[in-house]
Amino acid sequence: MDEVTVEMIKLLKTRTDIAKEIGEVKKTIGKGVTDESRENNLRQKIISLCNEIKLEETIATKFLNFLLNESVKVQSTNKQTHLSIFLKAKSLEQEGKKIIHMEVGEPDFLPPQIVKDALNEVFDKGFFKYGQAKGMPPFRKALAEYATKKFNQNVSEENIIVSPGARFSIFTAITTLLNPGDEMIVIEPAWPAYKDCALNAGIKIRTINTTFENKWEPSLEEIKSTINANTKMIVLNYPNNPTGKILPQKLQDDIIQIAKENNLYVLSDEIYSEYAKNNWKSILSYNYDKSIVTQSFSKSHAMTGFRVGYAIADPAVIDKMAKLEALCLTNVSEPIQYIAMKALEADTSNNSNTVQNRLELLVEKAQEMGLEFVIPDGAMYLFARVNQEGFDGVKFANSTLEKGLAIAPGEGFGNYQNFIRISACQDEKTLIEGMNILSNIMSDNQ
Repeated sequence: MDEVTVEMIKLLKTRTDIAKEIGEVKKTIGKGVTDESRENNLRQKIISLCNEIKLEETIATKFLNFLLNESVKVQSTNKQTHLSIFLKAKSLEQEGKKIIHMEVGEPDFLPPQIVKDALNEVFDKGFFKYGQAKGMPPFRKALAEYATKKFNQNVSEENIIVSPGARFSIFTAITTLLNPGDEMIVIEPAWPAYKDCALNAGIKIRTINTTFENKWEPSLEEIKSTINANTKMIVLNYPNNPTGKILPQKLQDDIIQIAKENNLYVLSDEIYSEYAKNNWKSILSYNYDKSIVTQSFSKSHAMTGFRVGYAIADPAVIDKMAKLEALCLTNVSEPIQYIAMKALEADTSNNSNTVQNRLELLVEKAQEMGLEFVIPDGAMYLFARVNQEGFDGVKFANSTLEKGLAIAPGEGFGNYQNFIRISACQDEKTLIEGMNILSNIMSDNQ
C-alpha cells in the first residue's frame, strides 16, 4: 500500500510539471485554461477503464476531478480579471493619475438618505453586540417581508441568512452543500467568483460556454450531457454579469426542470434583479426546495462598502450555511445590519432608471464605434466583442489604463479574449469621456 501511494505521488509530481508546461503554451497562444472537450474525452476514457478493471466510476471520476482542478490551479496564476485592473487603477490614482472607472460594477451615486440617518442613530439604538449567525431576527423578518412582496412568494425569516455581501452567501452555499470531487455547472460568461469559490473547496467546475452568435443562451442538450453522478449544483446569474442577459422564460423553465429531475441544487445569483429591463423571473417562483437565491445591497442601494447581503433558501440549507458563517465570522456586524434594515424602506427605483439610461448611452456610443454586442436586458454592463486582428482583451485593458481609462478584459469571465466589459457606473459626462478615449485608442490600433 505504501509503495503504491509513493508511486502515485511521484506520478502526481510528473503530471503537475507537465500541466505547468502546457499552461505556458496556452498563455503564449492565447488559449483558455479549461478545455471542456478534451476533459470530456479523458473522462470517457476513465469511465471505460473503470468498466474494464471493475472500479467504481464515482470514485475514479472524483479523483480525476481533483487532478483536473490541480491543473487549473497551476495554469491560472496569472489570469487577470476586472479586479486586477481595478487594483492597478487604484495604484495609478495614488500616484496622481486620473482614471475613469468603467471596469467595476460600483454605482457612483450615494446610498439612500435613510442610510445616513441610520448611521447617526445606530449607536443609540444599541445595535452593537454579538448576534445570531443567521442575522438579527428583526432584520431577517424585514428581509422576509421584503422578499415576499418583491417576489410574490411566501418567504419567512427561517428562509433567510444575512451575510457580509452576497459573495459570502455564494461561498458558504458552495462550501457547505458540496463536497470535494463533486461537480458544479457554471454557464459562461460568468462572474469569476463562482469558479474561484468552487476551486477553493475542491469542487470541479463544468463549464457551459455560450456565444455572442447564440445571444448568450445555453444549450439544454449540453447541460443534460454534462450532468453525471458527481454533478450536485448548477449556478444561474440573470440578469447576467457581464452580458446583461435575461433568459427567455421557457429556457429558464426547462433548466429548472432539468435541475429537479437530477436533484441538483440551483444557486441563483439575482443581485442585478433591480436592474432588469425585460421580463425577469426569480428562481424563488419555482418553489424548488433545493434552490438558493443570493441578494445584496451593493447594487440596488449603492452600498458596496457596507458589505451586506443575504440568501433565501430552505431552512435546512440555511442551517448548514449558518454553521460555516458562525465558524468564520460569528455574525455580520450588528450596526451594518441595522442600517441595511432601514435601507429596505427606501425607494430605489430612481437608481434603476439612472443605470438604464446610462446603459442606453453606452449602447449608442458602442454602436457608433462598431463594437459587436447583444443589447443587455439588464444589469449595468456592456459585454462587447472587438473585431481587430490579434486583439487581446487583457493587453488592451492594461494599455487603456495608460490613457486614463479602466475597462474589464473578457478573459476574466471565461474564454473570451476578444471581449471587453464596460460598466455604466459613472455619470453620463464621464461615460462619454471614457467612450471617447476608448474610440480614439481603437482607431489608433486599426
